[in-house]
Amino acid sequence: MELLKELLRGNTAVGRVEWLGISPTSRAEIVTPDSVEIVKGGIQGDHHCRPTRASKRQVTLLQAEHIPVVAAFLRREGIDPRLLRRNIIVSGINLAALRHQTFRIGDAVLSGSGNCPPCSRMEENLGQGGYAAMLVHGGITAIVRSPGLVRIGDNVTALMGSEEWPEV
Repeated sequence: MELLKELLRGNTAVGRVEWLGISPTSRAEIVTPDSVEIVKGGIQGDHHCRPTRASKRQVTLLQAEHIPVVAAFLRREGIDPRLLRRNIIVSGINLAALRHQTFRIGDAVLSGSGNCPPCSRMEENLGQGGYAAMLVHGGITAIVRSPGLVRIGDNVTALMGSEEWPEV
């Protein structure tokens, strides 16, 4: 386990925020702002934000490079990111490597808390086979360690010594 942690700490890739989305209410259409404020419990304005309740799914992130894969499985030219119902889409850094690490995204600091498997809503949004297409391509979940502003174009970088970050 220590060797694995050491190997992950060597992650020097720098990713980029490509897209942001929030859902103001349950099942609402996703709003796509140019920036979001990450606060204790999640993203301000997102109905999943729970400042007073601990959750391992405060922020959801998706790998931009996986969207064309999902589209190919569904025999589509492309997919509107709003249909995937994630908060942040990033490129250039492997999110799976951040799943158990602390990372900076814009001005905020998050810790990966696990995989973000698809829900049955993917069948509704993407059509028959949508759930299966999203398997292993659903991204990761994260918890907020330090609040901050995140903008499209911001960097995403793994932090060394991630165990030192206190939870807010």
